Amino acid sequence: MNAVVEMASRAPALMAGAQVGAIIPRSIEEMWRVSTMVVRAGLAPQALVGKKTGEEAASAVAIAVMAGAELGLPPMVALRSFTVIGGRPALYGDGIINVARRSKKAAYIRTGYDETGKFGWCEAKRSDTGEEKRVEFSEADARAAGLWDDRKTVKRKGFDGQWKEVPNDAPWFRYSKRMLAWRAAGYCLRELFADVLGGITDEFEAHEIAAHNEPVNITPPSAPRPPSPPSAQIAAPIEEAETIEHEQVVEETGEVIEAIQDGEPFDLDAFLS
Repeated sequence: MNAVVEMASRAPALMAGAQVGAIIPRSIEEMWRVSTMVVRAGLAPQALVGKKTGEEAASAVAIAVMAGAELGLPPMVALRSFTVIGGRPALYGDGIINVARRSKKAAYIRTGYDETGKFGWCEAKRSDTGEEKRVEFSEADARAAGLWDDRKTVKRKGFDGQWKEVPNDAPWFRYSKRMLAWRAAGYCLRELFADVLGGITDEFEAHEIAAHNEPVNITPPSAPRPPSPPSAQIAAPIEEAETIEHEQVVEETGEVIEAIQDGEPFDLDAFLS
């Protein structure tokens, strides 16, 4: 009668096939909790937080999440799409394409590279207004903008403080064709979908703006110093000239006249001396 009946424990069944949904913060408190979790987990992109730590890093993450929410991006997608350049949030090349496609206003967006003309291109069309646009960005354009990089090696400072020649891993050297296409996409989509992007630029234009906004030293140069006066030179003493009395002049002149009258040759040098 008092036998113990053992009941088999039933673990909850694993469900599959449910729709995946992003966790979207609905208040500033929830936004701060998500941002703090990202920072503590070490998932905050270095390009976004830089050398910030603690609350400063969490604030940078929160701002990026809020900026992405305005463009329709979930929090983690926003963190992967945004960077900060010169204090301005900017989208990576694929991030700006992602935002335009998520808006449901793009009929199509195509990008590519023309091997013959050596230029990247992007063409897109709006589904609501029917507007179309095509933009090309060539290697010559990249060189004129100071973006092109064809150096195989670059000098970098190592942990030991010494400068060394290392292989160039810059995107414009390793993925030049893709960078040209993304540059063309930035120009094309920011003009065609200006209402969707809301003034957010791509990383390339953000770099140009940051370089243009660098402080310039406008302090006028100091006035030139006046030249120093020449040193006083003592003039050489003037030799005292021989004094010729009036009577002597008259006497000598008379002798010359008499000599001329007598037909003797006149020696001018002797007279002047």
